[in-house]
Amino acid sequence: MKKLAAISIIFALIFLSFVSCGKKAPAPKAGSASADDMLSLVPVDAKGIIMIDFHRAMSTEIASKAIQEDKNYQKYQEFINKTGIDPQKDIYFVTVAVTEAMEKGKTKGGAIVNLKYNKDDLLSLITQQEGEIAEEDYNGLTIYSSKKEDEGGYFSFLDESNAVVGDIATVKSVIDVLQKKKDNVFKNQALSSLMDKTNKEAMLWGAFIISPQAMDKVTSQNPMLSNLKSVNAATLYFDYQDKNIMVEIKVMSSDETKNQQIADLLNGIKAMGGMAAAKKPEIGELVNKIEISSAPDHVKVYASIPEELINRLKEMKAEEEKTSN
Repeated sequence: MKKLAAISIIFALIFLSFVSCGKKAPAPKAGSASADDMLSLVPVDAKGIIMIDFHRAMSTEIASKAIQEDKNYQKYQEFINKTGIDPQKDIYFVTVAVTEAMEKGKTKGGAIVNLKYNKDDLLSLITQQEGEIAEEDYNGLTIYSSKKEDEGGYFSFLDESNAVVGDIATVKSVIDVLQKKKDNVFKNQALSSLMDKTNKEAMLWGAFIISPQAMDKVTSQNPMLSNLKSVNAATLYFDYQDKNIMVEIKVMSSDETKNQQIADLLNGIKAMGGMAAAKKPEIGELVNKIEISSAPDHVKVYASIPEELINRLKEMKAEEEKTSN
Protein backbone atom coordinates (compact mmCIF):
# COMPACT_ATOMS: atom_id res chain seq x y z
CA MET A 1 0.00 0.00 0.00
CA LYS A 2 2.83 2.36 0.89
CA LYS A 3 4.51 1.54 -2.43
CA LEU A 4 1.31 2.35 -4.33
CA ALA A 5 0.99 5.65 -2.46
CA ALA A 6 4.60 6.55 -3.29
CA ILE A 7 4.06 5.78 -6.98
CA SER A 8 0.87 7.89 -6.95
CA ILE A 9 2.77 10.82 -5.44
CA ILE A 10 5.52 10.54 -8.07
CA PHE A 11 2.98 10.57 -10.91
CA ALA A 12 1.21 13.52 -9.29
CA LEU A 13 4.47 15.48 -9.09
CA ILE A 14 5.26 14.70 -12.74
CA PHE A 15 1.78 15.85 -13.77
CA LEU A 16 2.12 19.08 -11.78
CA SER A 17 5.51 19.78 -13.33
CA PHE A 18 3.99 19.53 -16.81
CA VAL A 19 1.14 21.83 -15.80
CA SER A 20 3.52 24.42 -14.36
CA CYS A 21 5.70 24.24 -17.48
CA GLY A 22 2.62 24.73 -19.62
CA LYS A 23 2.07 28.15 -18.03
CA LYS A 24 5.30 29.35 -19.62
CA ALA A 25 3.97 29.89 -23.12
CA PRO A 26 6.49 29.72 -25.95
CA ALA A 27 7.37 32.82 -27.96
CA PRO A 28 4.71 33.82 -30.53
CA LYS A 29 5.02 31.71 -33.71
CA ALA A 30 4.64 33.44 -37.06
CA GLY A 31 1.36 32.48 -38.67
CA SER A 32 -0.41 31.42 -35.49
CA ALA A 33 0.37 34.22 -33.03
CA SER A 34 -2.29 36.57 -31.67
CA ALA A 35 -2.06 40.18 -30.50
CA ASP A 36 -2.08 38.99 -26.87
CA ASP A 37 0.82 36.64 -27.68
CA MET A 38 2.79 39.64 -28.91
CA LEU A 39 1.92 41.66 -25.81
CA SER A 40 3.45 38.88 -23.71
CA LEU A 41 6.87 40.07 -24.99
CA VAL A 42 6.36 43.75 -24.10
CA PRO A 43 8.18 44.89 -20.93
CA VAL A 44 6.11 45.76 -17.85
CA ASP A 45 7.45 49.32 -17.74
CA ALA A 46 6.11 50.29 -21.18
CA LYS A 47 4.34 53.66 -21.25
CA GLY A 48 2.54 53.00 -24.52
CA ILE A 49 1.67 50.34 -27.09
CA ILE A 50 0.94 50.36 -30.81
CA MET A 51 -0.23 47.00 -32.17
CA ILE A 52 -0.34 46.47 -35.94
CA ASP A 53 -1.95 43.38 -37.43
CA PHE A 54 0.40 43.73 -40.37
CA HIS A 55 -0.65 40.60 -42.22
CA ARG A 56 -4.31 41.58 -42.16
CA ALA A 57 -3.56 45.15 -43.19
CA MET A 58 -1.36 44.09 -46.11
CA SER A 59 -3.96 41.57 -47.25
CA THR A 60 -6.58 44.23 -47.91
CA GLU A 61 -7.43 45.22 -51.46
CA ILE A 62 -6.50 48.84 -50.82
CA ALA A 63 -3.00 47.86 -49.60
CA SER A 64 -2.38 45.51 -52.54
CA LYS A 65 -3.38 48.23 -54.98
CA ALA A 66 -1.16 50.79 -53.27
CA ILE A 67 1.85 48.44 -53.45
CA GLN A 68 1.30 47.73 -57.14
CA GLU A 69 0.97 51.42 -57.99
CA ASP A 70 3.83 52.66 -55.82
CA LYS A 71 6.77 54.16 -57.71
CA ASN A 72 9.15 52.10 -55.54
CA TYR A 73 7.52 48.80 -56.46
CA GLN A 74 10.72 47.61 -58.11
CA LYS A 75 12.65 48.11 -54.87
CA TYR A 76 9.92 46.18 -53.07
CA GLN A 77 10.51 43.24 -55.41
CA GLU A 78 14.28 43.51 -54.94
CA PHE A 79 13.82 43.33 -51.16
CA ILE A 80 11.78 40.13 -51.56
CA ASN A 81 14.45 38.60 -53.83
CA LYS A 82 17.30 39.43 -51.46
CA THR A 83 15.69 38.42 -48.17
CA GLY A 84 13.02 35.92 -49.14
CA ILE A 85 10.58 38.02 -47.09
CA ASP A 86 7.39 39.14 -48.80
CA PRO A 87 5.90 41.77 -46.44
CA GLN A 88 2.40 40.96 -47.67
CA LYS A 89 2.75 37.28 -46.79
CA ASP A 90 5.50 36.88 -44.21
CA ILE A 91 5.12 39.73 -41.68
CA TYR A 92 2.31 39.11 -39.19
CA PHE A 93 2.53 41.58 -36.32
CA VAL A 94 4.49 44.73 -35.53
CA THR A 95 4.27 45.67 -31.86
CA VAL A 96 5.69 49.05 -30.88
CA ALA A 97 6.50 49.58 -27.20
CA VAL A 98 7.10 53.13 -25.96
CA THR A 99 9.29 52.91 -22.86
CA GLU A 100 10.00 56.60 -22.23
CA ALA A 101 7.97 59.75 -22.83
CA MET A 102 8.97 62.12 -25.58
CA GLU A 103 12.00 64.25 -24.88
CA LYS A 104 13.10 66.89 -27.37
CA GLY A 105 10.93 65.31 -30.06
CA LYS A 106 12.24 61.78 -29.51
CA THR A 107 10.52 58.77 -28.02
CA LYS A 108 12.44 55.82 -26.64
CA GLY A 109 11.24 52.29 -27.20
CA GLY A 110 11.30 49.54 -29.78
CA ALA A 111 9.36 47.33 -32.15
CA ILE A 112 8.86 43.58 -31.91
CA VAL A 113 8.27 42.05 -35.34
CA ASN A 114 6.60 38.67 -35.77
CA LEU A 115 7.51 37.21 -39.17
CA LYS A 116 8.80 34.32 -41.23
CA TYR A 117 12.41 35.01 -42.18
CA ASN A 118 15.88 33.67 -42.78
CA LYS A 119 18.24 35.29 -40.31
CA ASP A 120 21.34 34.98 -42.48
CA ASP A 121 19.69 36.52 -45.56
CA LEU A 122 18.28 39.42 -43.59
CA LEU A 123 21.53 40.08 -41.72
CA SER A 124 23.42 40.00 -45.02
CA LEU A 125 21.15 42.68 -46.50
CA ILE A 126 21.45 44.86 -43.39
CA THR A 127 25.24 44.57 -43.52
CA GLN A 128 25.27 45.54 -47.21
CA GLN A 129 23.20 48.63 -46.53
CA GLU A 130 24.63 49.73 -43.19
CA GLY A 131 28.24 48.62 -43.43
CA GLU A 132 30.01 47.27 -40.34
CA ILE A 133 27.70 45.76 -37.72
CA ALA A 134 28.78 45.57 -34.08
CA GLU A 135 27.80 42.54 -31.98
CA GLU A 136 27.19 42.13 -28.26
CA ASP A 137 26.23 38.97 -26.40
CA TYR A 138 23.36 39.35 -23.94
CA ASN A 139 22.16 36.30 -22.01
CA GLY A 140 22.95 33.99 -24.92
CA LEU A 141 21.41 36.17 -27.65
CA THR A 142 23.29 38.51 -29.97
CA ILE A 143 22.43 42.21 -30.05
CA TYR A 144 23.52 43.93 -33.26
CA SER A 145 24.03 47.63 -33.87
CA SER A 146 24.96 49.73 -36.86
CA LYS A 147 27.62 52.40 -36.40
CA LYS A 148 25.64 54.61 -38.78
CA GLU A 149 22.58 54.64 -36.54
CA ASP A 150 21.85 56.63 -33.40
CA GLU A 151 20.85 55.15 -30.03
CA GLY A 152 17.77 53.51 -31.58
CA GLY A 153 19.71 51.34 -34.02
CA TYR A 154 19.98 48.10 -32.03
CA PHE A 155 18.33 44.83 -32.99
CA SER A 156 18.27 41.17 -32.08
CA PHE A 157 16.79 37.98 -33.53
CA LEU A 158 14.84 36.50 -30.62
CA ASP A 159 13.98 33.22 -32.36
CA GLU A 160 12.87 31.95 -35.78
CA SER A 161 9.64 33.99 -35.62
CA ASN A 162 10.49 37.20 -33.77
CA ALA A 163 12.97 40.06 -33.91
CA VAL A 164 13.25 43.29 -31.93
CA VAL A 165 14.69 46.67 -32.90
CA GLY A 166 15.03 49.81 -30.78
CA ASP A 167 17.26 51.46 -28.21
CA ILE A 168 19.63 49.21 -26.28
CA ALA A 169 17.64 49.30 -23.02
CA THR A 170 14.40 48.25 -24.73
CA VAL A 171 16.05 45.46 -26.73
CA LYS A 172 17.56 44.05 -23.52
CA SER A 173 14.25 44.38 -21.68
CA VAL A 174 12.42 42.40 -24.38
CA ILE A 175 15.05 39.67 -24.15
CA ASP A 176 14.59 39.64 -20.37
CA VAL A 177 10.82 39.23 -20.80
CA LEU A 178 11.33 36.43 -23.33
CA GLN A 179 13.61 34.62 -20.87
CA LYS A 180 11.15 35.14 -17.95
CA LYS A 181 13.61 37.40 -16.11
CA LYS A 182 11.25 40.36 -16.25
CA ASP A 183 7.47 40.77 -16.12
CA ASN A 184 5.50 41.64 -19.23
CA VAL A 185 2.98 44.43 -19.80
CA PHE A 186 0.08 42.37 -18.45
CA LYS A 187 1.49 43.15 -14.98
CA ASN A 188 1.21 46.89 -15.77
CA GLN A 189 -2.27 47.50 -14.38
CA ALA A 190 -2.65 51.07 -15.66
CA LEU A 191 -1.69 50.30 -19.25
CA SER A 192 -3.55 46.96 -19.32
CA SER A 193 -6.72 48.69 -18.16
CA LEU A 194 -6.29 51.36 -20.81
CA MET A 195 -5.77 48.79 -23.56
CA ASP A 196 -9.13 47.27 -22.69
CA LYS A 197 -10.78 50.60 -23.57
CA THR A 198 -9.81 50.54 -27.24
CA ASN A 199 -10.80 48.32 -30.16
CA LYS A 200 -8.22 45.54 -29.96
CA GLU A 201 -9.83 43.79 -32.94
CA ALA A 202 -8.79 46.62 -35.29
CA MET A 203 -5.88 46.35 -37.73
CA LEU A 204 -4.01 49.01 -35.75
CA TRP A 205 -4.63 50.13 -32.21
CA GLY A 206 -2.74 51.93 -29.52
CA ALA A 207 -2.85 52.96 -25.86
CA PHE A 208 -0.63 55.49 -24.09
CA ILE A 209 -0.14 56.67 -20.53
CA ILE A 210 0.65 60.41 -20.58
CA SER A 211 2.56 61.90 -17.67
CA PRO A 212 1.73 65.34 -16.22
CA GLN A 213 5.26 66.45 -17.13
CA ALA A 214 4.68 65.60 -20.79
CA MET A 215 1.44 67.59 -20.87
CA ASP A 216 3.14 70.53 -19.14
CA LYS A 217 5.68 70.63 -21.96
CA VAL A 218 2.97 70.56 -24.62
CA THR A 219 0.80 73.24 -23.03
CA SER A 220 3.70 75.55 -22.14
CA GLN A 221 4.61 75.81 -25.82
CA ASN A 222 1.07 76.79 -26.86
CA PRO A 223 -1.26 78.56 -24.38
CA MET A 224 -4.25 77.66 -26.60
CA LEU A 225 -3.76 74.05 -25.52
CA SER A 226 -4.00 74.76 -21.79
CA ASN A 227 -7.15 72.62 -21.47
CA LEU A 228 -5.06 69.59 -22.38
CA LYS A 229 -3.29 69.75 -19.01
CA SER A 230 -5.96 67.44 -17.60
CA VAL A 231 -5.26 64.72 -20.20
CA ASN A 232 -3.55 61.65 -18.70
CA ALA A 233 -3.94 58.95 -21.36
CA ALA A 234 -4.98 58.30 -24.95
CA THR A 235 -6.20 55.43 -27.12
CA LEU A 236 -6.61 55.06 -30.85
CA TYR A 237 -7.55 52.57 -33.51
CA PHE A 238 -7.52 52.36 -37.30
CA ASP A 239 -9.51 49.77 -39.21
CA TYR A 240 -10.78 48.91 -42.69
CA GLN A 241 -14.12 47.21 -43.20
CA ASP A 242 -16.67 47.10 -46.04
CA LYS A 243 -14.56 49.55 -48.10
CA ASN A 244 -14.57 52.10 -45.28
CA ILE A 245 -11.59 53.38 -43.32
CA MET A 246 -12.42 53.93 -39.65
CA VAL A 247 -10.34 56.01 -37.26
CA GLU A 248 -10.95 56.76 -33.60
CA ILE A 249 -8.84 58.78 -31.17
CA LYS A 250 -9.75 59.21 -27.51
CA VAL A 251 -7.95 61.42 -25.00
CA MET A 252 -8.71 60.60 -21.38
CA SER A 253 -9.35 63.23 -18.72
CA SER A 254 -11.41 63.28 -15.53
CA ASP A 255 -12.27 66.99 -15.95
CA GLU A 256 -15.67 67.04 -17.70
CA THR A 257 -15.65 70.82 -18.19
CA LYS A 258 -12.27 70.84 -19.89
CA ASN A 259 -13.30 67.86 -22.02
CA GLN A 260 -16.22 69.90 -23.36
CA GLN A 261 -13.92 72.86 -23.99
CA ILE A 262 -11.48 70.68 -25.93
CA ALA A 263 -14.32 69.27 -28.03
CA ASP A 264 -15.63 72.79 -28.72
CA LEU A 265 -12.16 73.90 -29.83
CA LEU A 266 -11.80 70.94 -32.17
CA ASN A 267 -15.28 71.48 -33.61
CA GLY A 268 -14.33 75.10 -34.24
CA ILE A 269 -11.26 73.98 -36.19
CA LYS A 270 -13.45 71.49 -38.06
CA ALA A 271 -15.86 74.29 -39.04
CA MET A 272 -12.97 76.33 -40.43
CA GLY A 273 -11.87 73.33 -42.50
CA GLY A 274 -15.38 72.96 -43.85
CA MET A 275 -15.12 76.42 -45.39
CA ALA A 276 -12.95 74.88 -48.12
CA ALA A 277 -15.95 72.88 -49.33
CA ALA A 278 -17.04 75.66 -51.69
CA LYS A 279 -13.93 75.25 -53.84
CA LYS A 280 -13.16 71.62 -53.09
CA PRO A 281 -16.28 69.57 -52.31
CA GLU A 282 -14.17 66.50 -51.51
CA ILE A 283 -12.49 68.36 -48.62
CA GLY A 284 -15.88 69.39 -47.26
CA GLU A 285 -17.14 65.83 -47.56
CA LEU A 286 -14.10 64.56 -45.66
CA VAL A 287 -14.51 67.15 -42.89
CA ASN A 288 -18.18 66.24 -42.50
CA LYS A 289 -17.19 62.62 -41.84
CA ILE A 290 -15.37 63.67 -38.67
CA GLU A 291 -17.36 63.42 -35.45
CA ILE A 292 -16.09 65.14 -32.29
CA SER A 293 -17.72 64.58 -28.90
CA SER A 294 -16.95 64.75 -25.20
CA ALA A 295 -17.90 62.70 -22.13
CA PRO A 296 -17.11 62.97 -18.41
CA ASP A 297 -13.91 60.98 -18.85
CA HIS A 298 -12.80 61.56 -22.45
CA VAL A 299 -12.89 63.47 -25.73
CA LYS A 300 -13.48 61.37 -28.85
CA VAL A 301 -12.67 62.04 -32.50
CA TYR A 302 -14.16 59.47 -34.88
CA ALA A 303 -14.40 59.18 -38.65
CA SER A 304 -15.66 56.54 -41.07
CA ILE A 305 -14.36 57.45 -44.52
CA PRO A 306 -15.44 55.60 -47.69
CA GLU A 307 -12.58 54.28 -49.78
CA GLU A 308 -14.25 55.90 -52.78
CA LEU A 309 -13.78 59.33 -51.16
CA ILE A 310 -10.12 58.58 -50.45
CA ASN A 311 -9.64 57.73 -54.14
CA ARG A 312 -11.26 61.00 -55.21
CA LEU A 313 -8.99 62.95 -52.86
CA LYS A 314 -5.94 61.18 -54.31
CA GLU A 315 -7.09 62.01 -57.84
CA MET A 316 -7.62 65.63 -56.82
CA LYS A 317 -4.11 65.83 -55.38
CA ALA A 318 -2.58 64.23 -58.48
CA GLU A 319 -4.41 66.73 -60.67
CA GLU A 320 -3.15 69.63 -58.58
CA GLU A 321 0.45 68.36 -58.83
CA LYS A 322 0.06 67.93 -62.57
CA THR A 323 -1.26 71.48 -62.95
CA SER A 324 1.50 72.98 -60.78
CA ASN A 325 4.16 71.28 -62.90
